[in-house]
Amino acid sequence: MQSAINNYLCEIQNVQLNTAEQIENFRIRFLSRKSVINDLFKAFKNLSESERKTLGLTINDLKAKAQAQLDKALYNQNHQKLEKQHYSDNQFNRDYTLPLSQSLGSQHPISIVENQIVDIFTPLGFSISQGPEIELEWYNFSALHFPPDHPARDMQDTFFITEDKNTLLRTHTSTVQIRTMKDQKPPIRTLSPGRVYRNETISARSHCIFHQVEGFSIGKTESFRELRSILYHFAKRMFGDNTEIRLRPSFFPFTEPSAELDISCPFCESLDEAMKTCSVCKHTGWIEIAGCGMVDVQVLKNCDINPDHFLGYAFGMGVERIAMLKYKIDDIRLFTENDIGFLKQFKAL
Repeated sequence: MQSAINNYLCEIQNVQLNTAEQIENFRIRFLSRKSVINDLFKAFKNLSESERKTLGLTINDLKAKAQAQLDKALYNQNHQKLEKQHYSDNQFNRDYTLPLSQSLGSQHPISIVENQIVDIFTPLGFSISQGPEIELEWYNFSALHFPPDHPARDMQDTFFITEDKNTLLRTHTSTVQIRTMKDQKPPIRTLSPGRVYRNETISARSHCIFHQVEGFSIGKTESFRELRSILYHFAKRMFGDNTEIRLRPSFFPFTEPSAELDISCPFCESLDEAMKTCSVCKHTGWIEIAGCGMVDVQVLKNCDINPDHFLGYAFGMGVERIAMLKYKIDDIRLFTENDIGFLKQFKAL
């Protein structure tokens, strides 16, 4: 097997990949499911333990070198195409008598809404906190009082990076709140806007990448009544003075009691109209936009905060959800498709 590996390595190092056909043949030979390297891995299973120790790294190195050659060839091919297109555009399709374009770009609707949310809460004393998108399991689940058998820990909801499931892409920005509580002493009042990831099927209503803004306040006088007042203020500032809210009992592992925040449907003028025609609010007159509640006692203990001396409340909302409601967007995928026509609609905002 070592002799075969040496021959393949020599072939990879001296290969000429100048055409699309040569590149594809190389990919099939060395990196496809029926490649010679794949055959080596299959044969590797039948080797003795001592032979595995010797040849395992060698086969992996061979595959890495083959991938590097393929990546280099694809990059060169794409670069040549771009240069050719650029030359063609500049030499034959451009009218040099026309004035230079002064068109400016626009903010992305997600950035617009996220900034609006921050601008509403910062005058109320909320600071801004940031944290890593690649997180440890403790910050994402255990510190937030998720039970060991909670469904959110399963692969169907979470992108785990390591086999031991100790490192993952954060599923919410609550991780930043845990880090903040561990690093600072109460009183604390902060927002944590950011991107989060969940292993969900992409559709018009859901995506595997989206944005959240979560906030919390820890102090000696925090109450559910104060939480409701802050969210009522937010709803009116974001959706208009005529907006009403309601809080429905719910469950979150990290808050107790917990509630869902609903706003009166911004597309309906009356409940009668909602019940007859509005499919956005499903004929109820209400739309859910956020979750909230009092910080669970165990979460405070996990962050070394004495629950006998301090209380806290927390809330969290999806930025895409609010943007879709605010700008009447019916497909969440539009936010990530980089459609210039779609983005130009937000120039005036």
